[in-house]
Amino acid sequence: MPDATDADGLTVGQVSTRLCVTVRALHHWDDIGLARPSLRTAAGYRLYTAGDLERLHRIVVYREIGLGLDSIRAILDDSTADVPGALRAQRTQVAQRIDRLQELSAGLDRMIDAHERGLLLTVEQQAAIFGPRWNPDWPAQARQRYGDTTQWQQYAEHSASRSPEEWQAVADTVADLDRALGDAMDAGAAPGSPEANRLVERHREVFSSYFPLTRQMQVCLGRRYEVDPAFAAHYDSIRAGLATWFRQSIDASARAHNIDPDTATWQ
Repeated sequence: MPDATDADGLTVGQVSTRLCVTVRALHHWDDIGLARPSLRTAAGYRLYTAGDLERLHRIVVYREIGLGLDSIRAILDDSTADVPGALRAQRTQVAQRIDRLQELSAGLDRMIDAHERGLLLTVEQQAAIFGPRWNPDWPAQARQRYGDTTQWQQYAEHSASRSPEEWQAVADTVADLDRALGDAMDAGAAPGSPEANRLVERHREVFSSYFPLTRQMQVCLGRRYEVDPAFAAHYDSIRAGLATWFRQSIDASARAHNIDPDTATWQ
């Protein structure tokens, strides 16, 4: 490598500033023989000529469009290299990444909507899936009450990926449980009986489609089922007194698991 004075070329620092490339990258490209400075000062410092700078500029351009260093070397040094072919292949990869990013963006939009709205269903879809007694304001009311809880976040994460058909399956499962509760009450199953306890466990399993439900949380829900007008009306429309029977069944099951229903909290 010829020696030169500092006036004969650009230093590594100057090239780094001019091309917005780190000094570390320039040293690496020199070490692997991709872009070596043509000159050195008597003190051994690298100096880049105008020709070196042009090669570096091309490297930066190709790197910015995503080509790897081996591909860049082939384009610059191999006279037989299929440059348009390499660029078309890179364009295909970029298009695939764009598609993936668009999918991620759509997923983020759904997740944001789910956290803010709860249900990603139109009013018409909600009525068709959950029935005429469903109030489309309930999700907004639930977010207002529970929006800062872990359970709401878990519910939103489920909701973001759930299709109308999947919501229909959830609604059908809940309806099956409601019928089973009414049938058990009709059959004279007492709170604390094996049948009542089995249905309490089934309720926890069904509820997992929204978020994991602990036994203490289930006790809190049982209270709401009995005293909240909307919940009580729902259960009592299935069987008169079902809201109270179900709350009593949940309490009995909790006691069997050493939980005092009178002191249970949402945890």
